[in-house]
Amino acid sequence: MNSINVLLAEDHQIVREGLRAMLNLEPDIKVIGEAENGRQAVELVNKVRPDVVVMDIAMPLLNGMEATRQILQAFPGTKVLILSAHSDDAYVAMVMAIGASGYLIKQTAAHVLPEAIRAVHHGKTYFSPIIAKRRNHQKQKDRDQGELPGKAVPTLSAREMEVLQLIAEGKANKETADELHISVKTVEKHRQSLMDKLNIHDTAGLTRYAISMGIIENSVQVTII
Repeated sequence: MNSINVLLAEDHQIVREGLRAMLNLEPDIKVIGEAENGRQAVELVNKVRPDVVVMDIAMPLLNGMEATRQILQAFPGTKVLILSAHSDDAYVAMVMAIGASGYLIKQTAAHVLPEAIRAVHHGKTYFSPIIAKRRNHQKQKDRDQGELPGKAVPTLSAREMEVLQLIAEGKANKETADELHISVKTVEKHRQSLMDKLNIHDTAGLTRYAISMGIIENSVQVTII
């Protein structure tokens, strides 16, 4: 029996250890790599070519949404299963639009993660039960009422997402430029583009937006074991 090769992308070591220990009990699932930030996840996918990536959304350097977008653009055959502390419908809609195959809430992931990995590996979508129930209810409501989809979230480029995350993490323009290997002038251009697209005109507002979108974590930490 061929194993499903899995990459774990999660910045909290204790969570990664718990996930790895749990998945190691499954005879058909093999953890072949671990990443502690989004950039490392993208690099490792290129190196080890997993079948499934279990991806946290809020990670340093490069958030899980942008890492997922880059991974699926380069390796469309890879399946990405989102693992997040956030259960808001907006988060789910965003990552599914990017191309993720499923979405699990951290608090309940331990009970369904192996099943979810198998499902997405075989081309299905998988959601935590509470999310699946809400999605089905909303779809039925929209059909019954003939409602149109809600207002779309502004589309940010890959570089804008990276700049937004670094701004929200408190990096100055020079630090952001050094981190991304671009000029300060280019950082300033991306910052202005972000403000124009989001209609947000100060750093505090951009930071609040990044937190609300799950791009960076708030101070609350959640464990799943």
